[in-house]
Amino acid sequence: MQKNVIMSVDHLSKDFVIRGKKLGEKNKLLHALSDVSFDIYEGETLGIIGESGCGKSTLGRCLVKLHKPSGGTITYNGKDLWNMPVYDREAARRDIQMIFQDPYSSLDPRKTASYSIEEAMKVHHIGDTARERRQKALEYLQEVGLDIQHMERYPHEFSGGQRQRVNIARALSMEPKIIVCDEPVSALDVSIQAQVINLFRRLQKQFNLTYVFISHDLGIIKYISDRIMIMYLGRVMEFYTSEGIYADPKHPYTQALLSAIPP
Repeated sequence: MQKNVIMSVDHLSKDFVIRGKKLGEKNKLLHALSDVSFDIYEGETLGIIGESGCGKSTLGRCLVKLHKPSGGTITYNGKDLWNMPVYDREAARRDIQMIFQDPYSSLDPRKTASYSIEEAMKVHHIGDTARERRQKALEYLQEVGLDIQHMERYPHEFSGGQRQRVNIARALSMEPKIIVCDEPVSALDVSIQAQVINLFRRLQKQFNLTYVFISHDLGIIKYISDRIMIMYLGRVMEFYTSEGIYADPKHPYTQALLSAIPP
């Protein structure tokens, strides 16, 4: 059965201007992404792995329109993500969500967990009444392993793992199609990482989600991904299935990644 391409990236590039620190020093151009092309299939988890500074987080931010590409195109359901009509643009904002590495800075310290979720739903016109949004907020918190007693807590009253669960619940409340996960467990204790990874897997099946999962940890990427994309210095090096990466690594950087994993 042919898979449905939900998002397509074609010859994407992203440059940043680095301003000179000294008087008279010329600005420099940093090529964060260069000629990046790939497809994302509906219902899959595409794992993106690479060392720090390889461009994987920049790519994730381009996918959710936090960074505007310098060149190339991103299409979502066949439409140019950056040149959509207003109605399609608003729908895409709900459909494509992102979960960040730091669960604390992703939440407003002055807002309770429930308020953060309800506010997001209100902005995106989800739920007809405040009461309905509050009920939905509770349901999404319960889906991620929290409960009614957590609704009125502030971010500092949660553990790191619980804060990330609140972020996941908020993303779910948008009823998304794609979630870009940028190092979502790297800031958590190792004992909590496995719980959150398994939560992601369960939610994917339950809500028919598509994930773009970004990490520097090949073990995590292999566990959660259907396909793995290797990035190095802003470019795509190789694609593998989760099993195939061990069977036939071709690029020297991929071989170096594998050799760094303890036997």
